[in-house]
Parts: sequence; structure tokens; C-alpha cells
Amino acid sequence: MALTKADIVERIHEKVGFSKKEASEVVDSIFEVIKRQLEHGRKVKVSGFGNFVVHAKRPRKGRNPQTGETIIIRGRRVLGFKASPMLKKSMNSEG
Repeated sequence: MALTKADIVERIHEKVGFSKKEASEVVDSIFEVIKRQLEHGRKVKVSGFGNFVVHAKRPRKGRNPQTGETIIIRGRRVLGFKASPMLKKSMNSEG
């Protein structure tokens, strides 16, 4: 089962006491700030959780599997995530 944005909103509503509308606005704002930073190629570090980083992939040669024709695959940006040591430890603890 996946954790959804609605689940996050619900948990903030329960823990902090914000209305669901306020909690939703907070979650949307946080995601928007993270998204904007990543769009500008900046690293986003969430202490105790991990780092989101944008990597640039260079153009490369590829092959069309149907025709065998050589093609150039355009460069692109990809998102990477590296979990913090604290998150890795908590994921692997037996507690």
C-alpha cells in the first residue's frame, strides 16, 4: 500500500490540529517549494530523510530495435534520491 498525499494531509490534520484545508495547503506549499528548487537544478536536503538531486544525462547513441537504425537519444535531466544514514538505519532496524 502506498502513502498518498491525502494520507499525509490526514496525518497532519490529526497530529497538528490544522483543518484539512490548512493541512492540504501546507503539503501543497512544501511540495511546490521542493519542485521549484529541483526545476532550477538545486539540491534539496531534508535533514534525517535524504537528498533530492537533479542529474544531467548527456545525449547518447541508441538503436531503434525495429529497424536497427542508429539514433541519438537527447540529453535529459533525471531526479535522484539518496536516503540519509538515519533513514537507512531506521528502515533496517528490528524495532
